Amino acid sequence: MKKQITIPDTELTLSPLGLGLASAGLKWDGKDADYLFDAFLDLGGNVYDTARVYSDWVPGEVGRSERVLGDWLSRSGKRNQAIIITKGGHPDMLADPVDLHQSRVDRASMRHDLELSLKALRTDCIDLYFYHRDDEKIPVPELIDTMEEFVKEGKIRYYGCSNWSTDRMKEADAYCSQKGYRSFAANQALYNLGYRYMNPLDDDTMLAMDGGMQDYHRQNPRNLAMPYMGVCSGFFHQYVSKGRDAVKDSPYCTEGNLRMAERVRELMEKYHATVSQVVLGFFTCQDFACLPLYGPRNVDNLKDVMGTFEIPFVKEDFSV
Repeated sequence: MKKQITIPDTELTLSPLGLGLASAGLKWDGKDADYLFDAFLDLGGNVYDTARVYSDWVPGEVGRSERVLGDWLSRSGKRNQAIIITKGGHPDMLADPVDLHQSRVDRASMRHDLELSLKALRTDCIDLYFYHRDDEKIPVPELIDTMEEFVKEGKIRYYGCSNWSTDRMKEADAYCSQKGYRSFAANQALYNLGYRYMNPLDDDTMLAMDGGMQDYHRQNPRNLAMPYMGVCSGFFHQYVSKGRDAVKDSPYCTEGNLRMAERVRELMEKYHATVSQVVLGFFTCQDFACLPLYGPRNVDNLKDVMGTFEIPFVKEDFSV
């Protein structure tokens, strides 16, 4: 695969696409998961993205995604070929009722999640560990010191943030510069082909990569942008295959995105590409490094999307 990404001032060289594992244990498990994870490596991928909370919103098992990935790492012996990403501090999805604004990024909760992640993944050290949410009532230095403690203990190599504001990331960078720490190596936020025109999501703790955050990443390549929801929850796929009625209830169903959907059709014809390749091709044309996360249905789907990085998309392709 072309276009590997090296995060400056780290030892991390990453594939341009991350395998999103929110569905591990649901769509694929056991031999099916092994086949998919092996195929990703064979196709040039090495970034496996999970979280302690995946997928606790489905009853029956806690931490199933990390367990499935840990099963593969244990059976395959391929830990040294994989970049393992996981996240801690997400609100409790087992609570009754679930409160997405109930913070769990304090030091004790993060340590609790990290220890469970290490055990489930059956590894001594996580390559890139994320705050899954933020709590602006907790001072940034306290949150950074927690991550630095994990680094010193050898339990994580680098750390990142997910759903943090640009101002909070800048504050973290300033504190780390003062203390001689490296600071965040990556940032996960909502960003995709349709984000500019979409309506707000029900979950307001999920932050979009707005213009200010994009400027931040242009100026700070040491913090790699890792967009989630990269295929817009299937909006463009549904529109192309089934028409406007199939997407009328989607938060992406706006006049701007309906115009963009027609542009997707044009690009499919121009490049002889699939919907997935066009939608993910958007990330190959940014003026800052982007490593999107993607959860495939199966190996054939994975092979299709990995072909994205062989197509010469240009930024102007995605203007409407």
